[in-house]
Amino acid sequence: MSTQLASRFVIKRTSASLSIQTPKIVNPEILRRTAIYHPSIWGDRFSNYEESQDPMTRSLLQKQVNQLKVVVKREVFRNASSDFSTQMKSIDAMQRLGIAYHFERDIENALEQAHAACVHDGNLYNVALRFRLLREHGYNVSSDIFKRFKDANDNFKEGLTSDLPGMLSFYEATHLRIHGEDILEDGLHFTTAHLESSANDVNHPLAAQITQALERPLRKFPERLYARHYISIFPDDPKSLHHEAVALLLKLAKLDFNLVQSLHKKELSEIIRWWDELDFERELPFARNRIVELYFWTLGVYAEPQYSKARHFLTKAIAFGSVLDDIYDAYGSFEELKIFTEAIQRWDVNCIDELPDYMKIFYRRLFILCNEIEVEMVKQGKSYRVHFAKEIIKAQARLYFAEAQWLHENYTPSMDEYMEVSVRSVGNSFLSTMSLVGMGDIVTKDAFEWLANHPKILRASNIIFRLMDDLVSGKFEKEREHIASSIDCYMKQYGVSEQETVDIFNKKVVDSWKDINEEFLRPTAVPVPVLTRVLNLTRVVDLLYKKDDEYTRVGDVMKDGVASLLIHPVPS
Repeated sequence: MSTQLASRFVIKRTSASLSIQTPKIVNPEILRRTAIYHPSIWGDRFSNYEESQDPMTRSLLQKQVNQLKVVVKREVFRNASSDFSTQMKSIDAMQRLGIAYHFERDIENALEQAHAACVHDGNLYNVALRFRLLREHGYNVSSDIFKRFKDANDNFKEGLTSDLPGMLSFYEATHLRIHGEDILEDGLHFTTAHLESSANDVNHPLAAQITQALERPLRKFPERLYARHYISIFPDDPKSLHHEAVALLLKLAKLDFNLVQSLHKKELSEIIRWWDELDFERELPFARNRIVELYFWTLGVYAEPQYSKARHFLTKAIAFGSVLDDIYDAYGSFEELKIFTEAIQRWDVNCIDELPDYMKIFYRRLFILCNEIEVEMVKQGKSYRVHFAKEIIKAQARLYFAEAQWLHENYTPSMDEYMEVSVRSVGNSFLSTMSLVGMGDIVTKDAFEWLANHPKILRASNIIFRLMDDLVSGKFEKEREHIASSIDCYMKQYGVSEQETVDIFNKKVVDSWKDINEEFLRPTAVPVPVLTRVLNLTRVVDLLYKKDDEYTRVGDVMKDGVASLLIHPVPS
């Protein structure tokens, strides 16, 4: 969309809001399926952030962080080739504390040396830690390394259970498993059973870590959220580094977290002002108002300072995606959705006259957002990205309309039909594509084309999202007219119970995580930062949809997450 095209819209701007001058008329004769969504719970808490609100200015924090980075690099990596055990612990601590992004090249060099070295350490903790770190960074190390911990009967040695740090390290390593690794399947069952019994000992220094790991292992934990948690327990970790190293890394982690948090607060206040100017809450009151939650979602995708522009674009894009979902799922009539879908496919502002008034509001603002993105991408010489953004929006509308047609025809699809449409309609393909738009030069046109062809990692992530969403949202959605869920389709087609279906779906989620792990093994199809966006989106899904739909019905998981990342700084 050109700047000239955007200027054709009649826009009235006031100090409080931006509103497009469209008569607001809704046909009262249409029976709508509007869901009852609770309003935003945050009020104006994040609207007017000022840097002066923080006890330390960003410039002062940045200076201290830069000084500490030099010291950490000198102290931690100077003996990289001689003491692999300490080196692995240091890298693990950096990753858990959320500061590894400062030392990516040093970490990669250290892991390359560790991979090349012939290490014969029989300690379960060290073996599992080395295996996990190397797998996380794409090295296809063999899981046969754990055979040494089995007895003559092919069972894991009972003596291992007294080594809780080792058991926890092994447990975390098992979540990097791929298909066919039976020894890691056995290891997961073995460690889980013993860790569950140990978690009841509240006086054990590892009790909190064990409980947290059993709820959500590192592989599935959004990194920024885990860092906030680990900063508070790092000094008490019995397998941590010597005191001087702990103090040094902890100081850097605290300063860096608060520095980056101040940037996040600033970004969120800007995005909220943008959202308020759209005035969707008044113009489209049927849609969910979850802009704070969407920014929290985006932080799970990338929290590092260099992705600031990407966070702005992604949060705005998924805000529009959420409203688009509500238009199709909860408000639009079938006839309205038919002309709306066609208008999006044509991507022509002249289509706007054919739309009902509430759709005109959305359609116009969507064009304005895409124009904003296009202007920035042209400036950076990356205009090709706008094409992929528009195409994924069109695809999303087509998928939503296919589901609307099922509902209109009162049709329950087969499981294969459902998975073909609804696994992609869940929005993860849209999110993954939009997450790349604002990223740097490492994302090329080839990466967008690869993603458009639905690679295995994206299919796996989509399956996880769809099945987890259906498992927690079915009851709420059945309170109104809604399409059949994957659970309904599977039960009808295969004649099994709901519990059997749930068990099968949970296994499918586990297998899909193995697909994701496989895609990270070298050589990768695309640069690792591209794969990481899909992984991180999946981590957010595991967080927000494990027990309920925490996005639609904001609960304690979302509230606590927002408070941890966007309200409370780390105590110094």
